[in-house]
Amino acid sequence: MVESIEQRVYEHVRPYAGTYLFNFKKVQLNPETDLDTDLSIDELEAEDLMNDFFEKFNVQRGNFKIETYYPDIPFTWNFFKKREPILVPDFTIGMLIESAKAGKWLYD
Repeated sequence: MVESIEQRVYEHVRPYAGTYLFNFKKVQLNPETDLDTDLSIDELEAEDLMNDFFEKFNVQRGNFKIETYYPDIPFTWNFFKKREPILVPDFTIGMLIESAKAGKWLYD
């Protein structure tokens, strides 16, 4: 059963992962794959993915907030000013797998 949960999570994420531009090879997914940095999933796509994830896998949301992983970036009119990087926690497929196994979001 555990293996089927992992497989189902990969299948759930696959449509958001895309393909390489010129060789149509599927992007490799593993537990360490980060939804933001590795797959370049934007905030709206991630929110859709997670809403579907919670429903499809019957996972309790707990204190999950998409803003934790996609914080608001302060706007400035000064385009020459270097911004300080905003540190965000990892947002990986492994987190989805572990939460699906537990039945609740484990990363508040």
